[in-house]
Amino acid sequence: MIKDIEIPETKDVSVAICPNLDGDEQWEVHLVNYGNVGLKNILVNSSGFGTKENGEEIKTSTLRHFFDEVDALASIPIERIDPSVFSLNNEYWISFWINDKLFDKRFLFVPGSIHEKNLIFVSLLEKEAVLHA
Repeated sequence: MIKDIEIPETKDVSVAICPNLDGDEQWEVHLVNYGNVGLKNILVNSSGFGTKENGEEIKTSTLRHFFDEVDALASIPIERIDPSVFSLNNEYWISFWINDKLFDKRFLFVPGSIHEKNLIFVSLLEKEAVLHA
């Protein structure tokens, strides 16, 4: 039964989006592992969605990324993101294994949240980023 399914709480994992320091307009999306245990078999689904002013729905393609592992207290780049989609909801759905348990978490950056005014210093990246915990 569904009440018998254990759904572990996902913590110590974040998504950070930071400006590219190489002068490129596209920003970089990173998976950040603040935990003391590495993540294994990580699957990331990313997509954007929203509505235009006239009410028409907008959806981006869904991108899927797979990573074998992310060490404890480390980060990896997921993808680049173009500022033209910052006006949409940008969703990152991440699934991973820790010690033979499956975890997943949805990170949603709402329209306007990916902006320079929301940058904070992220020590594991050693640069400023918009952090979603």
